Amino acid sequence: MVLATVPVLKLSWTFGGGDAARDALSAMGPANWLDIVIGVFLAEPLLATVLAIVASRVTYAYSAAHGGAARHTATPLTVTAAEAAIVPIGLGVIVGAFNGLTWGVIAGLAGYALRLGVVIEYRTGRRISTTGKRSGSRPETALQRAADLARAGALVSSLLILPVLGIVAALDGRAWSTVQTCDVNTGAGIHRARVAELGRSGDGIIAWDITAEQVVNGVNCAPDGSDDIREPWWRS
Repeated sequence: MVLATVPVLKLSWTFGGGDAARDALSAMGPANWLDIVIGVFLAEPLLATVLAIVASRVTYAYSAAHGGAARHTATPLTVTAAEAAIVPIGLGVIVGAFNGLTWGVIAGLAGYALRLGVVIEYRTGRRISTTGKRSGSRPETALQRAADLARAGALVSSLLILPVLGIVAALDGRAWSTVQTCDVNTGAGIHRARVAELGRSGDGIIAWDITAEQVVNGVNCAPDGSDDIREPWWRS
């Protein structure tokens, strides 16, 4: 849901909605729609980290509930714990590569901790391995209580923190792509203009002219020092 909503809000708010959003979307084409998602999540370390954590837990819980737990009931706990670390490590590397080592470590460790919570739920009988449903038993040990805390943390992260961070990133008024100063022609002759890149075209770019509020072709471009396009929603 977040991955579908964030691009729509980002495009509409950043460029002004209505005809502006439609023109920009038409210029981008369906192939570049994913660029908005990628740009938003790569530019927001906290958002990318929370998404990685949630994805680690959700994918593992889904797999466990649909046969994964039943197939591994006889697997040694150490093997199960090691296998559970594979995806969090991979996502941690991705987050760290784009946002720094600290964010990558947080994403990897937190995602792994939530996965271990799922393992504990099944291994201690809090969930039924054949159905994935909760057994209804009360937590009796520290491990079971820790698993409950991990489950609560996963729910809060996926249902509250991730959507809020996504909406904030979508309405912050910053471009998801490179902002440049290019030679453009909006009908009054060639001039320099500050634009947000929408896609590549030959030797130039297809871009959104921030001042003229229209799609333009830009050439002889140079990077701009700021990616701000308009005021954030909460300051408007």
